[in-house]
Amino acid sequence: MTGRVADGVAAPAAVARPAWYALDRGGWRDYVTLLHPPYTAWHLSYVVMGGCLAPVVAWDRLAVVVVAFALAVGVGAHALDELTGRPLRTRIPGGVLVTLAALSIAGACAIGIAGAVLFEAWLVLLIPVGLFLVLAYNLELVGGLFHSDVWFALAWGGFPVLNGYAAVAGDIGPVAVLAAAFAVLLSLAQRALSTHVRYVRRKVVAVRGELSLADGTTVPVDGERLTSAADAGLRLLSLASVTLAATLVAFRL
Repeated sequence: MTGRVADGVAAPAAVARPAWYALDRGGWRDYVTLLHPPYTAWHLSYVVMGGCLAPVVAWDRLAVVVVAFALAVGVGAHALDELTGRPLRTRIPGGVLVTLAALSIAGACAIGIAGAVLFEAWLVLLIPVGLFLVLAYNLELVGGLFHSDVWFALAWGGFPVLNGYAAVAGDIGPVAVLAAAFAVLLSLAQRALSTHVRYVRRKVVAVRGELSLADGTTVPVDGERLTSAADAGLRLLSLASVTLAATLVAFRL
């Protein structure tokens, strides 16, 4: 695939897909892409990690909070994100995105309220915090003030860990705070890689240039070369996070 022609030379275009996991556009494939499957699994793994660090693991409560986050983050947050600028270039109608977001976020809030009523009343305080994070980050409220690397790490890294622990243990202990710090740092690493990849995939339309190596040879630069290392790192980090969560589950069973 080539981009514009300058001085008679076709410039290699940047990679065409908006994300390495994005399917071809249209139909049911758009809805799969909307879920950001590897990233959703990654952030749900934080919930599992938090829950498995509780002194006694209540698997029913852990399962319920995972479902709540799957709705809020996997569906709701991603639907709002796609509504704001169409970063994944799906053809899902705006009305459908709004409906998906509203129903999934409302469902997550309802689960949270039920959990607070049945287990620990103070857990209800986490609901408005989560609701604010989903809306402020994904709708880029206040001129995008909350749509930053730090807010991403807090919302999609630290907050899920704390919720997973709190929903199972009924409080937030020092170990949960340390685990949340780990998730924040790992999420910052994710953001550092993904920001570069998103820029190339979604904004760059053509790439020109070459690398001159020490042995005198040259290697052409194209979109794939600019994104492949970061994409590989993101794949491995997502798999590592899910594997760590599975390890903790196996350890606590």
